[in-house]
Amino acid sequence: MKRLVLFAVLALGLVLGGCEKAPEKAPEKAAEKPAVEEKVLVNGIDGGGFPPYAFVDKEGKTVGFDVEAIEWIGKKMGFKVKHQPVEWSAIIPALEAKKIDMICSGMSATAERAQRVSFSDPYYKVTQVLVVKGDNKATLEQMLTTGKKIGVQRGTVTAKYLEEQSKKPGMKFKLVQYDSTDLSMQDLPIGRIDGSGMDSTIAKEVLKKDKNVKVGGTFDAAPENYGYAVRKDDAELLKKINDGLKLLMADPYWTELKKKYDVD
Repeated sequence: MKRLVLFAVLALGLVLGGCEKAPEKAPEKAAEKPAVEEKVLVNGIDGGGFPPYAFVDKEGKTVGFDVEAIEWIGKKMGFKVKHQPVEWSAIIPALEAKKIDMICSGMSATAERAQRVSFSDPYYKVTQVLVVKGDNKATLEQMLTTGKKIGVQRGTVTAKYLEEQSKKPGMKFKLVQYDSTDLSMQDLPIGRIDGSGMDSTIAKEVLKKDKNVKVGGTFDAAPENYGYAVRKDDAELLKKINDGLKLLMADPYWTELKKKYDVD
């Protein structure tokens, strides 16, 4: 009898055990959406340095008026900026080849360049000048008509202007082209060249550093506007830059930037 009771109890236990609900699984968490990464655009700057607009400082950091301006615009318009030094004479080909996304480095928005790139609204106006040694008493006309050696950075508006002038009747000067204005200014004090042509903005910086040089004259060339350049088919980026530039120029930071880099 005891065996029968024990068997019944065990059987009942098995039945009840089989009726128990399996433990419920914890609800799976909804898959988290990956954070949207901010787009990074590459800004091409003059590989030889172009203070105060874009250059690499002593600590190896890319700084300058245009550098800080486009970084500010990027924050407002939703993109980050990486700066890439490029030889100036090759900077537009680099843009066309999509090695860089824009050029924000004190570029003159000339009609010739505008055939290949799209420019932003202008933000600064410049002229072309000749820098000479402080004791040079020759006029600009004398410098260009008496066989002097004139240095210039290749690929610049000044270089193109001087190339055209050298072909005109009465012009007698030898044009010496460099990879950067800094290199031409190294040759000026030691007499390898007699003058160096450049944007008035560059000359302003040169005169701050070297008290033994001066502006020997302003070339008879129409003033140029600086603008930021993008590829012809990049209308979206151009709009972002223009919209951001308008915001920047209306913001107190614009005045701070001009004061910081002594940009008139």
